[in-house]
Amino acid sequence: MDSRLLAGVKDINILVIGDLMIDHYMWGKFERISPEAPVPIVDITHEDVTLGGAGNVLKNLNSFGVIADIVSVIGNDSSADELCALLNEAKVALSGICREPSRTTSKKSRILASKHQMMRFDKESKVSINTESEDFIISFVKANVKKYKVILISDYLKGTLTHKVLAQVISCARKNNVTVIVDPKGNNYAKYAGASIIKPNKKEAAAATGIDIVDQESLRLAAETLQNQTFADAIVVTLSEEGMAICTDHFEIIPTKASEVFDVTGAGDTVLASIGICIAVGMDIKQACIFANHAAAIVVSKIGSAVTTVNDVLAHIKNG
Repeated sequence: MDSRLLAGVKDINILVIGDLMIDHYMWGKFERISPEAPVPIVDITHEDVTLGGAGNVLKNLNSFGVIADIVSVIGNDSSADELCALLNEAKVALSGICREPSRTTSKKSRILASKHQMMRFDKESKVSINTESEDFIISFVKANVKKYKVILISDYLKGTLTHKVLAQVISCARKNNVTVIVDPKGNNYAKYAGASIIKPNKKEAAAATGIDIVDQESLRLAAETLQNQTFADAIVVTLSEEGMAICTDHFEIIPTKASEVFDVTGAGDTVLASIGICIAVGMDIKQACIFANHAAAIVVSKIGSAVTTVNDVLAHIKNG
């Protein structure tokens, strides 16, 4: 890998489109069981709130030195105000944020004790955004697409990425030679047709194709099936502790670089951001996946939705 390419990271422009949310962490100590019911009592010692979902992709890009733009739809509630404040702190412009009054802004609250997640509770909308919000996203992309090298699509199935939005965004990007990289969800990948790179994990790839992935041959078949369905230039299947598989005009597996895994929260967002910056500076898909593999190895060794830096990843590659 030519690390000199990454010197240009700060000069690239990337757009993130997807489901924004707040990740809320409540940290505490677990020492006893409740006398009221057989449940643990966690004494909360401190709390953190941070950008989640597509916002975690932004956080990873920021940590890599890229101030990216975001297009998303949120509610018009107190969580929306909190989310916008977090975007301001991250120096992310709010011009791509659409407020839809009928929606509940996504907030995921986690209770953690003794380095383990004890419980998570979610407050959010999952229905599709309305027509006005769809038109807002499409208009924003059409007006600004020429600014970007790469568009990252972060789908958490919360309703932002409708078929109409995806079709129009991908078509616009293709016409303007902008690379579209998708972190998908759900079983219908036809909605991502025309995207440049699609990055499911193994479980998602199996669900989307109906293929039971039990060995390298079934993995290859699933990746090729997704590529044929979506006309993607590349399918990248993340394999957790087994690494990544890349399917282009050939198939290969890149072994994992993780030594210890404490928490996989947000690892997919790290991989999406990593591949995005590498493609934006001119690396090929294999180089991008090698970089992303090392970045993921770093973040899964930490608790919570972690990020890393270009220098840390390059050092990990050198030492790995």
